[in-house]
Amino acid sequence: MEAGGESHLHRGPITIAVMLAALMQVLDMTIANVALPHMQGSFSTNLDSIKWVLTSYIVASAVATPMMGWLAERFGRRNVLLVSIAGFAFFSFMVGASTSLAEIVIARIFQGILGAAFTPIAQAVLLDTYPREKHGKAMAIFALGILVGPIIGPTLGGYITEFYSWRWCFFINVPLGLIALLMVWNFVPRRPHGDTRPFDMMGFVLLSLGIGALQYMLDRGNSENWFASTEIVVAAITAFSLLWMYPWYASLKRDPFVSLGLFRDRNFALGTVLMLMLGMVLLGTGTLLPPLMQNILDYPVFTTGLILAPRGIGAMVAALVVGRLITRINPRYLLVTGLLINAFALYMLSGSTIQINSFYFVWVGFVQGIGLGLSFVPLTTMTFFTIPGRLRNEATPIYNLVRNIGSGIGISIVFTLLTRNTQINHAQLTSQLTPFSANLTNFLAQVPLPPRLALALLDGEATRQAAMIAYNDNFLLMSGMMLIMVPIALAMRYHFVKEEPGATTAVAME
Repeated sequence: MEAGGESHLHRGPITIAVMLAALMQVLDMTIANVALPHMQGSFSTNLDSIKWVLTSYIVASAVATPMMGWLAERFGRRNVLLVSIAGFAFFSFMVGASTSLAEIVIARIFQGILGAAFTPIAQAVLLDTYPREKHGKAMAIFALGILVGPIIGPTLGGYITEFYSWRWCFFINVPLGLIALLMVWNFVPRRPHGDTRPFDMMGFVLLSLGIGALQYMLDRGNSENWFASTEIVVAAITAFSLLWMYPWYASLKRDPFVSLGLFRDRNFALGTVLMLMLGMVLLGTGTLLPPLMQNILDYPVFTTGLILAPRGIGAMVAALVVGRLITRINPRYLLVTGLLINAFALYMLSGSTIQINSFYFVWVGFVQGIGLGLSFVPLTTMTFFTIPGRLRNEATPIYNLVRNIGSGIGISIVFTLLTRNTQINHAQLTSQLTPFSANLTNFLAQVPLPPRLALALLDGEATRQAAMIAYNDNFLLMSGMMLIMVPIALAMRYHFVKEEPGATTAVAME
């Protein structure tokens, strides 16, 4: 299995099977966002309560992810994947069939726990299914699901919610889950398992509760005004105390829950840092664009989805192309190229205006998608290139956990900055609109509306302009983050594997 083994006969079906599972999880994390307003109306609840549909899933997934390495070693990847797919499909149906918000939250918790297995196990299976010189191609295939899922999720969710019902956003996982279950059962090979390493309960409690508290803080912080809220303060103290204690505790254990020795590997350590930052930008941008288009530019939900679709198309094209280039060009150069393209696309977005044409978002989104595809595939390939096969079950959950934490950090930062900068910009834009302003007096005299209504309209336009400036500031910030990642990417090492037709694979130190 380390070099492909007998699995080469079924690589195609194995790839489809595990990618269906990974795509289900990534889609489910994004498709529900669009359905939230309709779910809120169905249960006659407030915005703060309906957000638990997302919070419960995210926190449960974060808590369960570190455990997947131990479960895969003890019970086998195939068995864990089969149970997770069946359970995820079942609880997806339960969410769609729920009659109260409490039922949805409980089902979403189980969805998060079971769905945590999909991405890390899919990644580990693909790395073992393909020989080392084809890991780039395998990660290109993997990138299709990870990158495209968050992009097509809002589009698909908007279409289903608008033309059918929000419940079908969850029912759709049932047929997908059934297909994935049958394919995993028939094609994913059994692998030696039964690891006798004892389960480190204390390590699990420290790490999982710390990560869960951190994810809760990131998800709820902006809506609760951060540290002005007692619950956010408690979550922050819990998160940082437990996460600070875990490295000390793990250094004293012979077999800790998650071995921090993985971070002695230079590529893995740098790769997780880059994935943390890439996750911040990927989900940060993805969550900023829909409200910008719907709330500021007044695009309908479905139109917003269509405008965002080229971003996914660009990612697909780049992932497919980079899968072929990665055996001919050093992945470091592909990664740096992808980061620079991303920086350029985000810089272009930072110049958006209220009057901007929708085609601008189409072509800039397509360019950014290309950058994401060029970034994700080489980064993942280099991160795991020096990790032995026996450690992949432990390494892939950490890598994907870091991506999810990065996503949470990115979303929290951009929305906090958006809220606060909008207020600051609004104050600056309206600072000259006083009863003694000649311009304001002339404006009210020329507008054929009652003064109060005219002032309300003027204030609304000032708010729109202030928000537009705040969105642009966020895009510029993320563009700068991409540039910061370039020197870190160049510090990674790679034993360049090059395939030559009709010749033995050549390995050269780069």
